[in-house]
Amino acid sequence: MPTTSRRTSVFTESLIREMSRVAARHGAINLAQGFPDGDPPEALIEAARAAMDAGRHQYAVTWGSPELREALAAKIARFSGRPVDAAGELVVTCGGTEAMMVAMMTVCDPGDRVGMFSPFYENYNADAILTGATAVHVPLHPPGYGFDPAELRAAFATGGGLKAFILCNPSNPSGRVFTRAELLQIAALAEEFDTFVITDEVYEHLVYDGREHVYFATLPGMAERTLTCSSLSKTFSITGWRLGYVQAPAAVIAQARKVHDFLTIGAAAPLQHAVVTALGWGPDYYAGLCAEYQARRDLLLSYLDRTGLGYSRPEGAYFVMLDVTPLGFASDVECSHWMAEKIGVAPVPGSSFFPGSENRYVRLHFAKGREVLAAAGERLVRLRDGRK
Repeated sequence: MPTTSRRTSVFTESLIREMSRVAARHGAINLAQGFPDGDPPEALIEAARAAMDAGRHQYAVTWGSPELREALAAKIARFSGRPVDAAGELVVTCGGTEAMMVAMMTVCDPGDRVGMFSPFYENYNADAILTGATAVHVPLHPPGYGFDPAELRAAFATGGGLKAFILCNPSNPSGRVFTRAELLQIAALAEEFDTFVITDEVYEHLVYDGREHVYFATLPGMAERTLTCSSLSKTFSITGWRLGYVQAPAAVIAQARKVHDFLTIGAAAPLQHAVVTALGWGPDYYAGLCAEYQARRDLLLSYLDRTGLGYSRPEGAYFVMLDVTPLGFASDVECSHWMAEKIGVAPVPGSSFFPGSENRYVRLHFAKGREVLAAAGERLVRLRDGRK
């Protein structure tokens, strides 16, 4: 029998999805895979029904329906203050996951080096492998998850320079929201080393305690070298609709559209039409969304405080990294399976987000409703008793 490709032997299946299966097997509360447990707003559901009733069942324009691209361009301009050409600077993708893969394949050749902060969202390493690129990791240092400017410069300079740098802001899994000053340091290095910056800004509207989300493409000189990737999944509680996008200069998007076309052809036509409704909602929706997630964060953290285990307070997104070292497990994977079976709450092993054998952490999410989070919290408090 022929052998499969070498690339498939150097990464595993998603530990996030695996832990969802483990949660189901043990009847545990799933705080591993980060998706909301409630429906999207009824107006959005009605818009989807209307789109289907109107017969929107065939392919949309491959790179996104004109109506959706116009709505996205208007929404991006409203929040970032930067105009976007809907006709030439956007490609609609099948979720943020495809958006990141499209961006990587658009700017990277096999053998190129791609930088990223560590801990990182697990897809980034796999994206580099599938693209044939080499990942270069820059540590974020807990508890604040800041970076060392010297370490960042060394990464940009490695091997003659990075072709691209991946920036997740707000960060999954650390919950860090990078300051404008920090982003300007990244921007200066990107300009010095002539590097593309691929941003993952899926959690742009989930920023807490009065912090500011700075859109990287708005920084001086960065619009021409930034590929902004985002998704509508978290903002509107429609992770199953698989709607994302890449925004970049027209010359870059012209190439990205080719990659997207041959990866997936296009996102679901009726859902593209439906989400236009949501993109027109005003600031009250986004303020309410952020306030609700901040309240959920504070609820989960109130229970984690009772465990006696260490964590870093998330500034954005909806994840928290919990230090399980005191529990004494040989690995975070073993700890995660034990938590699902014995505690009744399933996390993600933290090693999924690091390049080496980091075993200190598990990741929990707080996208569930308050009743579910309270039930999970009551179970998590039992961690204070250790392994029994």
